[in-house]
Amino acid sequence: MLYGIVAAITALFLAAVLAALLRVPALRLGLLDRRQRQRRVPLFGGAAVVLATCLVAVAGDWTGIAPLGDGIEVLLAAGGAVAALGLAADVWRLNARFLVIGTAVAAAFVVPYGDTGVVAGVAGVGWITFVALAFRSLDHADGVAGTVGVVTAFGVAACAAVEVMDGLAVLLSVFAAALTGFLMHNWPPARVALGACGSLFAGFLLAAAAVIARAGHDSVAGAGVLVALTAVAAADVVLVVLSRRLARRPLLRGGSDHLAHRLRRLGLTAQGVTVLVAVAAFAAVLVGVLVHAGWADARAVLWVAGGALVVVLGMLRVAVYGPPRARGRRDRRARRARTAGAARGAGGVGQGAGGGLREARLAGRSAPRPEQRPGSGSASVYAPRRQSEDQAHHPEPGVRRTGRSVSPQVNASLRVRNG
Repeated sequence: MLYGIVAAITALFLAAVLAALLRVPALRLGLLDRRQRQRRVPLFGGAAVVLATCLVAVAGDWTGIAPLGDGIEVLLAAGGAVAALGLAADVWRLNARFLVIGTAVAAAFVVPYGDTGVVAGVAGVGWITFVALAFRSLDHADGVAGTVGVVTAFGVAACAAVEVMDGLAVLLSVFAAALTGFLMHNWPPARVALGACGSLFAGFLLAAAAVIARAGHDSVAGAGVLVALTAVAAADVVLVVLSRRLARRPLLRGGSDHLAHRLRRLGLTAQGVTVLVAVAAFAAVLVGVLVHAGWADARAVLWVAGGALVVVLGMLRVAVYGPPRARGRRDRRARRARTAGAARGAGGVGQGAGGGLREARLAGRSAPRPEQRPGSGSASVYAPRRQSEDQAHHPEPGVRRTGRSVSPQVNASLRVRNG
């Protein structure tokens, strides 16, 4: 018990310090995540969580104070491999299929097939892969993935404690403490993000630990418990997939259509969204823990599934897709070009009418304004530089013309010479 408290405190402060230190190289290397259009957040926060969790857990196992066990060591090694794959995705932007294949291969090494059976074991591999990718998708807003991960880690640790899996419970407690230290920098407005490294590691570790803890129990009730423990992440993925399919948008194209984005459109603040999502995750995880411990009926999981379905259907009504701005600009430019072409064509066909219209406009521009009377004080300032043709050829008596004067003899000689 004392070691668990010391290990948790150590992991918390170590993750906080590493997240602050790793933020600088992420900024220099340009490894940033785009948040809220203009804000960029460094991606090495997940590496800090992975390092803090692995270092504290390995130190406890190496000293013999808190041995992890054979199965837990394999789980930690597979989680580290998934984190390395996620780090490569953060640096080089790997294709999604490599993440799916790599996570599935790592999950195949941690599922206890002897307790689950082959069919349930294969289903467990698919579930671990799905949850890992769901947590990566959940890292779309400040603080959301971290808070959901902390709540889920404590819930899965409680399930492991019920099964007397002390090594797994200690590992999950250390991981929850590391995520808490990371949240010191990830709480809105975030200064660092999990990235694919931390989010894949979090989803993989939590889903694999839940599968290990539920191994040997009824498969139907076990599936319900797994859904309850990861209801928020699963609901976000279902929401995004349904909305993009209905809108006929590519599934792998990023967009502001996740759960937190829709809640922000409803008027919630960033901090309010994080708290609300954390409360929803706590309620779902609590139901899963109670059902796993036998303190609640297995049908209670249906309430979690029904609530998640209602949230998904309700959030689908929130408008998040609009006409692309680039396409709108192109359409406006095309309309302007068509209008200009039509105007030029009309001018070529009706040149006489168009010429008369242009002459009328020019005459209106060149005509003096009513307030610009000769002799007024403002006439020298606001009077037009060019006089009208009527004034030039037929000057009024008593009005002195400005500019160079030309004698009638010169005008007559010019008319004679020009014929």
